Amino acid sequence: MSHFSRPQDLARDLARSVERALTRRAFLTGSSTGVGLMALGSLLNQNRTFASNGPAPGASLQLLHRPAKAKRVIYVFQSGAPSHLDLFDSKPKLREMTGEELPPSIRMGQRITGMTAGQAVLKCVGSAHPFKPYGKNGVEMSELLPNIGSIVDDIALIRTMHVDAINHDPAVTFIATGNQQPGRPTMGAWLSYGLGSDNENLPAYVVLTSGGGGQPLQARYWGNGFLPGNHQGVQFRSQGDPVLYVSNPPGLSATARRQLIDSMQELNRKQLGKLGDPAITTHIENYELAFRMQTSVPELMDISKEPKDVLESYGAEPGKASFANNCLLARRLAERGVRFIQLCHRDWDHHGGLPEGIKNQTRNTDKPSAALIKDLKQRGLLDDTLVIWGGEFGRTAYSQGEITKTNFGRDHHPRCFSLWMAGGGIKPGMVLGKTDDFGYNIVEDPVNFHDLHTTMLHLLGIDHKQLTYRFEGRDYRLTDIHGDLVKPLLA
Repeated sequence: MSHFSRPQDLARDLARSVERALTRRAFLTGSSTGVGLMALGSLLNQNRTFASNGPAPGASLQLLHRPAKAKRVIYVFQSGAPSHLDLFDSKPKLREMTGEELPPSIRMGQRITGMTAGQAVLKCVGSAHPFKPYGKNGVEMSELLPNIGSIVDDIALIRTMHVDAINHDPAVTFIATGNQQPGRPTMGAWLSYGLGSDNENLPAYVVLTSGGGGQPLQARYWGNGFLPGNHQGVQFRSQGDPVLYVSNPPGLSATARRQLIDSMQELNRKQLGKLGDPAITTHIENYELAFRMQTSVPELMDISKEPKDVLESYGAEPGKASFANNCLLARRLAERGVRFIQLCHRDWDHHGGLPEGIKNQTRNTDKPSAALIKDLKQRGLLDDTLVIWGGEFGRTAYSQGEITKTNFGRDHHPRCFSLWMAGGGIKPGMVLGKTDDFGYNIVEDPVNFHDLHTTMLHLLGIDHKQLTYRFEGRDYRLTDIHGDLVKPLLA
């Protein structure tokens, strides 16, 4: 046999050499400097100007899929689930049948929670508060909502939202992430990832909370899931330091803090150059943002310089924590280009004491909710700001516990509930969907949250099927494998 290698042996040896050269470790070692410089260049170039209709710095989408009607979202989440039957969906027949058993033909064997499953009879109960027509089209809503009633011609009211989950946490998780199981990115995280931020001094995703009771608010309701950590929502507090640990500790000057961060960032960049680990890029970005926030956040949170008439329109009081203050802060955040602003207001979970409880809640939320829409509209911001207002599910047509003239409660009801939207390409002054005479089942135009997410992304210029992130070998998206555009809602 010849001492020369055969062609097939040479080809095999060459293939093995290439395979060894292209291992993950070899790739990172050989390209680390380039990867590090690319990441560093991106960080140092965040001040560049983008076209007004193009994605902002840090966006994963370099081009929008369609012209955007909205640039940002204000999600006004009413935690605990407001009763659609007592606020937005008038049911005269239900009121007439108060005290009578809910017909089995209406319930149709639907599962109910353990809180009412043991009741011998499920008694109908109508709203304790009257409804009245509002706006040009005479849309019926509760008299508890005179201010939201005054903007009814600017909003789209959906009466046929529905979810599968019958308990709070899976329902809230589904609304936030498109899945009942924890671990996936929330709406705001997806928008931060897809569209980036329009303000380098503030996070793309900000959360404000209010209300003192009811269902607990889990931090994962504004979490980043498996997306990089810089896309999680940042919670701003109404009292004390607006953001925990962002202020300098006693004895540390701004100059010393800057020097400390610079030294640490130099080490981070060297490590980034060696490893090319995206998590290091996230650390670098977060530290730089936190330093810039030391100046931008206190100015943002100080509402005392707002005109007196503006404060009064919201019912806002500087220095206090309230839903009214948070609505005003939402407008200030929108003005500053924050991509996703999430307000979470608690204490709508009225299993008992509903007539007085819901009256108290509307006293706290009706005026500032309407003021937010009016303020955005007056400043020309409503056209490109999408506002979403609602809870995680509805409440039952039957009472939980006994019914008296002044007291009753309602259990969870996922089959239908109401939610309203405004601005950002939404058709104003319309009502979508119809429920039966008991507000129990949907009769026309059902809308689930996959559809709502699809529509939200569409208005932001995004095809919901094309905003994806590969995790554990699969491409994930906010709408999972579902979602239809709700065309009647589009202006």
